[in-house]
Amino acid sequence: MISLQYPLVLASGSPRRKQLMTDAGFRFTIETRPTDEAFPADMPADEVAEYLARQKAAEFIPDLGNRIVLCADTVVILDNQILNKPQDAADAHRMIRSLAGRSHRVRTGVCLLSPLGMESFTDETTVQFAPLTDDEIEYYIRECAPFDKAGAYGAQDFIGLVGIERLEGSFYTVMGLPTHRVYQALTTFGLLPTASDTPA
Repeated sequence: MISLQYPLVLASGSPRRKQLMTDAGFRFTIETRPTDEAFPADMPADEVAEYLARQKAAEFIPDLGNRIVLCADTVVILDNQILNKPQDAADAHRMIRSLAGRSHRVRTGVCLLSPLGMESFTDETTVQFAPLTDDEIEYYIRECAPFDKAGAYGAQDFIGLVGIERLEGSFYTVMGLPTHRVYQALTTFGLLPTASDTPA
């Protein structure tokens, strides 16, 4: 496991982000706080993910202490419009139908809050979807219930496995965390192996 000079907090309830950070070898705890995820109506779609990640991080400022807090937010953008989490099955079907056979952009904003200050960035991946039948879409919604996912789909789920033809960018950005850039950002705080990582 990898530790840092300060304790690391993953401020996300996403099981996908938790798994990615675990697979990357980081030692961390999880803590989430209610955050208003509204954004200015005139804000360009490309700025929203990073803005929301910073809003999430701001909730930790009053009692940060000597910790590093990692926040992230992912948006799906089609025709310069953001596809949020679906409200119900019909909304999910509408979203996936609009994505089928077309390319769209997935942007994940990341914010690191630490005693050194606040740092944020955005990573983008372009996703090309194959055409999908209504039966395939309905099967996916019924089996995977993608109501907690931006754009109503998870790249690691059935619809991603059979529907994604190609990617331009990081697959993990689509999953919700650009781990390559997170790793590089965290090197600022020193990557310290724990006792279990030290050769005998």
